[in-house]
Amino acid sequence: MTTETVTGPLDAADELNRRAAAWRAEPARSVQLEALALAVSANIPVLLWGEPGIGKSAGMERLAEGLGVPLETVIASVHEPSDFAGLPIIGDDPAATGVPMAPPDWAVRLAAAGRGVVFFDELSSAPPAVQAALLRVVLERRVGSLRLPAPVRVVAAANPPASAADGWHLSPPLANRFVHLRWTHDPRTVARGMAGTWPELTVPVVDESKASAAIARARGAVSGFLTARPGLAHHLPEDAEARGGAWPSPRSWEMALRLLATGYATGAGQEAVSAAVIGAIGDGAGLELLSYLEELDLPDPDRVLADPKAFALPERGDRQLAFLTAVVSSVQGDCTRKRWEAGWEVLAKAVDAGVPDVAARAASDLAALRDVRWPVPAGIDAFVDILQLSGALPGA
Repeated sequence: MTTETVTGPLDAADELNRRAAAWRAEPARSVQLEALALAVSANIPVLLWGEPGIGKSAGMERLAEGLGVPLETVIASVHEPSDFAGLPIIGDDPAATGVPMAPPDWAVRLAAAGRGVVFFDELSSAPPAVQAALLRVVLERRVGSLRLPAPVRVVAAANPPASAADGWHLSPPLANRFVHLRWTHDPRTVARGMAGTWPELTVPVVDESKASAAIARARGAVSGFLTARPGLAHHLPEDAEARGGAWPSPRSWEMALRLLATGYATGAGQEAVSAAVIGAIGDGAGLELLSYLEELDLPDPDRVLADPKAFALPERGDRQLAFLTAVVSSVQGDCTRKRWEAGWEVLAKAVDAGVPDVAARAASDLAALRDVRWPVPAGIDAFVDILQLSGALPGA
């Protein structure tokens, strides 16, 4: 008895389609892919802005594949607010146990996996009530009564209102929770892709040995910049379209700080870091910060703490503050008696250079890190009055 393989009329066509969809990756630079991967590594929600059919969904599939995590795609424009806030379920005794809010299936799958990427597509086509319900998902990672695991990343995509069907501007509270990246196409990349080859997605990997110094460097840079430009700490744009994009606020500055720290710790490309930072705080503030960083050139705080006698204090006031903030942050990241005392040697140099006012704020922060068992070092003498007034060092 022979067994024959039965084929349908579409089997050959399906095989042809499978072959046509196959592609390979090659090493190539894609700033938008690098910026997306950087923001995802920093675990900051990302919003991709681009025209329909430009490859946002395909980019997300490649990202999830590169990360080795599941991808859940949710078309925001076809959902109701209750799909994100949760559907009420009546239990045996609502007066005693309350009414739990049942999460949707995609959230349950991500919670079970423990990690992954949720991709909210067509966000700008979602009505304001749905956008409001999404606020809690993006900010608190809560869907109904379910909290998404911390490793779950959030990415969204939107078409500009002019090209979106029944599009709305994003509400300022929702927009300010995303890194906004412009998703464009390069005709040469598309042509190469049609030949079967697309750019390779490289996921940035944090070097743990650089993490402490990276955070300290980012804290010093952002703190120094905002000290020099306090008006940029919060600036809500006047027109609705701009409010639906990236703009500076304490929340988005914290996002920019994390992006810088991740960039420093991973060795990410400067263009990708710049695109991500501008996507967090907007064009105006972002370009000013990047220009400031180009001129900053701070010493490595860890190296300075290892040998505090061998460094020279920067000459400009904002650079001095940025450097001293980075030093204190570095001490906080690995607070030992030796490093804490080295921090006071660094601050003492600022006093000797005739800028005790610049060092005063850093001195209060450094004093707060003191273990009560540690003796007061000699370098603290110049700050005793300030610290006693502030209560930062009552035993001084």
